[in-house]
Amino acid sequence: MLVDSHVNLHGEKFADDLDDVFARAKDAKISHMLNICCNIKDFDKVIAISERSLAIWASVGTHPHDAKDNPNITADMLIEMAQHPKVIGIGETGYDFHYGYSSQEAQIFNFKAHIVAAQETQLPLIIHTREADELMLETLKTAIKEKTFPAELHCYTSGPELAEWAVDQGFFFSVSGILTFKNAHDVRELAKNMPDDRIMLETDCPYLAPVPYRGRRNEPAYLPEVCQALANVKGWSFEETAKRTTDAFFNLFQKAERT
Repeated sequence: MLVDSHVNLHGEKFADDLDDVFARAKDAKISHMLNICCNIKDFDKVIAISERSLAIWASVGTHPHDAKDNPNITADMLIEMAQHPKVIGIGETGYDFHYGYSSQEAQIFNFKAHIVAAQETQLPLIIHTREADELMLETLKTAIKEKTFPAELHCYTSGPELAEWAVDQGFFFSVSGILTFKNAHDVRELAKNMPDDRIMLETDCPYLAPVPYRGRRNEPAYLPEVCQALANVKGWSFEETAKRTTDAFFNLFQKAERT
C-alpha cells in the first residue's frame, strides 16, 4: 500500500469525477492521502474532502503564491483551525519567487505565522521552497534556534546546501512525478542522498503528472510511477520503497492513525 502525502483534491479540476478518482486510487493501492490547504479561505472544502474517508487527512495553511490573499494571517488563527481532528500538518507554506504572485514581504509574513503555529502545535510544517534557498535557510535557522518543530520539504527541487542543513535538523522530504522527467537529473541526485527513513511519496495532483502520464491532470492513481522512480534511484524494490515511504509518513505525521 502507498501513501500520497500531498494531494489537492478540493479544487475545480476534480469537481466532476471525484468518486472515480477515489476508485482509481483504491485500485492502485493508495491507502492514505493528505489533502493540502493552499489558502485558508478553502479550509472548509479541504476538510470536506478529508471527511469522506478515515484514510484522508488535511492540513491548514496558505501557499506562498496566495500570501497576498491573507495579509492578516496569524499563528493563533492557524493554531485554532489546526484543532480540527482531521488536521495533521501546517501548510503548505514557504517561499516561491519564481512567478512573483505575492511580494517577498507578504510571503515572509505569511511563512513566519505558519512557523510559529508549527512550533506551538508541534504539527509538521509542510514547506514549499522555490528559487529562495538563501532566504529559506536564513529563516529556518533563525526559527529553529527559538523553538524546534517537525518539518517536511515537499516536492524538493532546491539546492544541496538547504537539503543538507534540513537533513541535519531531522526534517523529512517528499518526492513527486518530477523524478520521472527525462531531464530531472539534479532532482534524482538529490533524492539519492535523502535519508532512507525520511522520504515520502506525493503526486501534488492535479500538477506534475509522472511519465507516462505527463501533460495530463495528475491524480493519486499515478503514485505507483513515483514509487517506482524512487525505487530506481535508491536501488530498492517497489515493495521496499512502498514500506519505507509509508513508514516515513506515519513517523512524521504522528497525529494520523493507520486505518
